[in-house]
Order: sequence, then structure tokens, then C-alpha cells
Amino acid sequence: MTYLLYVAGLGTAATFFLWLRDARIFYRTALPGYRQAAYRGVLYTALALAGFLMAYSSPDLEFLALGAVLLALYLQGRVEKEGVWQGNESALTRFLGKARRR
Repeated sequence: MTYLLYVAGLGTAATFFLWLRDARIFYRTALPGYRQAAYRGVLYTALALAGFLMAYSSPDLEFLALGAVLLALYLQGRVEKEGVWQGNESALTRFLGKARRR
């Protein structure tokens, strides 16, 4: 077990967090871009989790597993979403996904 397992774990946690953030924004705004991002987030989180479990189970596959986690993070960031914030919100507000209800 090397440090790459910890990197894969943090990447998996970030993917999970981004999925929940997109789901929260969709719940509050009902925008179709965030709906699509929340649906795809399920698949990307599953890919990241599979990568983490692959790294955890076999040290020989750590680089391949880390590639799967990084691919999930990359794909999750490429989903087109609408603008939710006006520009005067704090970083914590954006980080937590607090959006106005519509």
C-alpha cells in the first residue's frame, strides 16, 4: 500500500462531493444542466469508487486505478451547466452549492 491509495481515496471523495453538490443545486433550482450533471455524477462516482477499490485490492494496479479516478474527475468537470450565481457570493457559498430556489 503506497501513497497512491490515499490519492485515489481523496479523488474518490472529491468526486462524491461534486456529485452531491450538483444534486443539491438541481434540487434547489431545477435547472436541466444540473439535472444531467447529477445523473452523470452517479456514473462518475461509481467509476471513481471502482478505481479506489481496484487500488485497494491490488497494489500492482494502483496506476490504472488512479487513472480511473482521475478520468472520473475529468469527466465530471466537463458537463455543461447553467450559471447559478450572480458573482457576489462567497467562495464558501459556491463550495457548498447554496443556490437560490427557483
